[in-house]
Amino acid sequence: MKKIFRVIPSLDCTDLTRAVNLVEQVAASDMVYGYKIGFALGLACGIPETVKAIRSVSDKPIIYDHQKGGTDIPDTAPLFADVMSTGGVDEAILFPLTGPETMKAWIAALKERSIKVIVGSVMTHKAYLMSEGGFIPDTAVKTIFETARNEGVNAFVVPLTKPEKTEELISQCTFGPDTEFYSPGLGHQQGDAARFGFIKRHYLIVGRRLLNAPDPLNWIQSLEKDLSAYI
Repeated sequence: MKKIFRVIPSLDCTDLTRAVNLVEQVAASDMVYGYKIGFALGLACGIPETVKAIRSVSDKPIIYDHQKGGTDIPDTAPLFADVMSTGGVDEAILFPLTGPETMKAWIAALKERSIKVIVGSVMTHKAYLMSEGGFIPDTAVKTIFETARNEGVNAFVVPLTKPEKTEELISQCTFGPDTEFYSPGLGHQQGDAARFGFIKRHYLIVGRRLLNAPDPLNWIQSLEKDLSAYI
């Protein structure tokens, strides 16, 4: 299968005008898959208002990342899913670190509202897994992915900053050729996308580096040229 990669600008700011200006500058690029919004715009401006503003300049998918959603009790799943649905979000990222019952409830609630579910288990920063000095057992990340697969999820978050751990994780799980992987860590966190040739459908998430670029479209075009060498 030929390598497929796209870019997802992460609009992690509280200035909606700034976010929309970035979207407007890069919307015409075929490299741009969609746009990720998080709690910053969600809390500062409201999800419906943010989605409406982005939709005014682009019709590409809008992904909501609550940083980290899916960690509350199962009973709150419909509340979260309703907010996603009424807000006009297309996809939502979950990091279900509080167990399988919460995971299953939140996945089901989002699916019932036709919202694409993306599940993550490893974050980009240091001291996250126990082997790195963090709190999360290394064995849990595989269990999270396998449980999500059993619930019909086919899109997962994996960190660009940890290529060895990501390759190990993917090799241990049963993924089809159409499985999609979303990777934060490009740009400011210095994740190297060229080390992920083992992923065939890859969406690269970039935040600060793109938000602060003098010419965001040129930055994306340069990235495309650089990455074309390993397709």
